[in-house]
Amino acid sequence: MSDATWQPFVQHCADAGLQIDTNVAMAQRTTYGVGGSAAVVVVVHSESDAVALSRAVAQCQVDNIVVIGRGSNVLVSDEGFGGVVVLLGAVSPDSAVGIEGDVVQAGGSVLMPVLARRSVGAGRGGLEWCVGIPGTVGGAVRMNAGGHGAEMVDNLIDARLVSLKSGNVCVVPNADLGLHFRGSALSQHHVVLSARFQTSNITPEEGTATINSVVAWRREHQPGGRNAGSVFVNPAQGEGSAGALIDGASLRGYSRGNAVVSEKHANFIQANEHATAADVVAVMTDVQQKVFEIHGIMLRSEVALVGFDASIAERFSDPRHSALEQNDARAHLSRLLGDL
Repeated sequence: MSDATWQPFVQHCADAGLQIDTNVAMAQRTTYGVGGSAAVVVVVHSESDAVALSRAVAQCQVDNIVVIGRGSNVLVSDEGFGGVVVLLGAVSPDSAVGIEGDVVQAGGSVLMPVLARRSVGAGRGGLEWCVGIPGTVGGAVRMNAGGHGAEMVDNLIDARLVSLKSGNVCVVPNADLGLHFRGSALSQHHVVLSARFQTSNITPEEGTATINSVVAWRREHQPGGRNAGSVFVNPAQGEGSAGALIDGASLRGYSRGNAVVSEKHANFIQANEHATAADVVAVMTDVQQKVFEIHGIMLRSEVALVGFDASIAERFSDPRHSALEQNDARAHLSRLLGDL
């Protein structure tokens, strides 16, 4: 769609005081640093902004929406994305994380390492592992992020969501979010405004020691640079980790164009200088095929693929996200938020 096609929606958002722009380069919005432009980008700074955006979405009948946090688990195609990208604006450092008793609350745009360190600083334990997750709280809820033997579902009490389809705001309990391995019942038009977590007593010294050990482990075992963390989700229990399967196919260092399987961790694909999204997908495709040939296991992507052809998205999508139980959870959440 051209800028002119989007003009009514852009004008509606501008009239509502929303921060909006068109034809926005997405490479700078993701940790991969590749990809084309989004037709429209809207920055949501508050709950009222999100509700105002929902009115513009309804008025202009927009249905092609993607919500992106820090972009640490996203790959945007070189052709870009012909819809609306919603970004959560930064929150005030003083109000980003709140502590009340044993409950910690954080805004959707709060970075996970900030959540971990501020919780520990207040003597609250249980979220130390979050220091190793480079994304935002909202993104972590959406994909039930995890690491070091823990995941969001373990501590999450509830999440405050807004539906950009209905405009409804609702506090949804953990049990109604459909959280499963690296997924949830949230649709792309659902925005995580904030989340609350159950924590336990801990001394700041104990918590800091745990955080330091997590950081040290990740520095030793995982690469820095331009990547999106683990690319492939671990297969079913008993089939080994994705990284071990890729290792077993002798694919460390394998490259296509300017994308390469990390020598430090086989489940990381690095985007070197001048890399394209096509380079990354080419490596993903070859790794997936080679692992299947050797191990008989089809790896699926943990990274959100935005703006790609349906055939590519389907090739890497995890069928566990479409299981009957998960479809029921999505329908239930949609009813709670008034989408249906």
